[in-house]
This record gives sequence, C-alpha cells and structure tokens, in this order.
Amino acid sequence: MFFRKIVTSVPNTLTLCNLVSGCLACICAFSFEEDVVTLFGKLVNGRQLAWILVGLAAVFDFFDGAAARWLHAPSPLGKELDSLADLVSFGVAPSLLLYNILQVWTGSWWIPFVALFIPAMGALRLAKFNLDDSQATEFKGLPIPANAIFWIGATAWMQSHASEWMHAHVYWGNLIVSATIVLVALLMVSNMRMFSFKLKNFRIGDNLPRYILLVAAVAFVVIFGVEGLAYTIILYFFLSAFALARQGKEA
Repeated sequence: MFFRKIVTSVPNTLTLCNLVSGCLACICAFSFEEDVVTLFGKLVNGRQLAWILVGLAAVFDFFDGAAARWLHAPSPLGKELDSLADLVSFGVAPSLLLYNILQVWTGSWWIPFVALFIPAMGALRLAKFNLDDSQATEFKGLPIPANAIFWIGATAWMQSHASEWMHAHVYWGNLIVSATIVLVALLMVSNMRMFSFKLKNFRIGDNLPRYILLVAAVAFVVIFGVEGLAYTIILYFFLSAFALARQGKEA
C-alpha cells in the first residue's frame, strides 16, 4: 500500500514541477533584459531564462500524463492539478513576458495589458477541456502549451526584427501586436479541430501531419533559432486545417 502511494504520487509531483517552472518563468519575465544567470559559461537574461523554464514546464507536462498512463495512476485530482499548472506555465508566464516587453517597446500605457487576454482565454480553454471528453484524440482550439510555444518564438522574433520597426511605426506596431495577441488567444477557445500530438502507433499514414510538424520544427529551429518555434505553431494551425478538410472530403 505504501509503495502504491509513492507510485501514484509520481504524476502529481511532475505536475507540481511544471507549476514551479512556470512560477519561476513569471519571476524571470520581470527581468527580461537583465542578465540573471550563467549557463554553460554564457550569460542568460531573464527573457531567455523564461523561455527555458517554459520549455522545461512543457517537458514536465508531457511526462506527467505519460507517467499517469504508464503507472496506471490517472486521477480526477491529477487532471485538475494539471490544468492549474498549465494555466500558470503556458498562460500567465508568456503573458507576463509579453507584458514586460511591450512596456518597453510600444510606448503605450495600455497595450501591455492586452497580454492579460492570454491567461483569461487560457483559463476558459482549460475549463472547457476538462468538461469535454471528446478531446482525447484531437483538440478543439489551440492547446495552451502550443500558445506558449508560439509566444516564445514570437518574442524572439520581436527582439530580432521588430524592435526598431515598432519604435518607428508606433501606431501600426501597437495595432498589429494587439490584434495578434487577441487572435492567438481566441484560437484557444475556438471550435477549430486540431490534431493531438499523441501517437497511437508509428505508422506514417496515420501520423503524417505529426511527422511533418516534427521535422519542420527541427528545421525551423536549426535555421531560424528560437523564433522558429513561432513558425512551427503557425504550420501546426495550417496542417490541422488541411487534415480537417481532408477528413471532410473522406466523409
């Protein structure tokens, strides 16, 4: 009995590690331009460390579900705890990173607060997910971890390409940023069907969109660096739309 309790606590422990990683990412977001730590002999600023911590949270998020299946230890508590952790790590953390970046780049007092639309829609998306048993093999709307991955890539792109342009074109920059935030957040609560990353088998025919996305993600990151993550999620959106259209024709 004691051993079984230890075994069943493993998934929830991993979920809590997800939550702690997200909390640390929130803290780092407020030091996004400051060097905060040295990793492998290189100085890492708060923005980069927040990216790493959100990525680490995603790893914990993957393995807590896998551990629950492998150990035959799923539970209603674990499901609710997972959603609470995901909201912090993949909703609040990227929104706070955006908030702090936009405070510097937009020259506006109100544009940074648009970033708070992300955790608001993320919370609604997770609440709907917990009540919907039909999302086992596919999702309705953009999964909240994919939302976080997009914003990691987008903030990297903004840092590399958009900073000077946004200062020179304040009005259009603010409009584009606000519209993008609202659009991506609304995708989380949309009814658009998007394929799940879970593999039932390894057959190419059954998992072609997943394999395409995986290969493209590696290529994007190798070619473009961190900003390639944003291109990956954009491709995920279009692959899901293509797969949906294909299913419609077959039906």
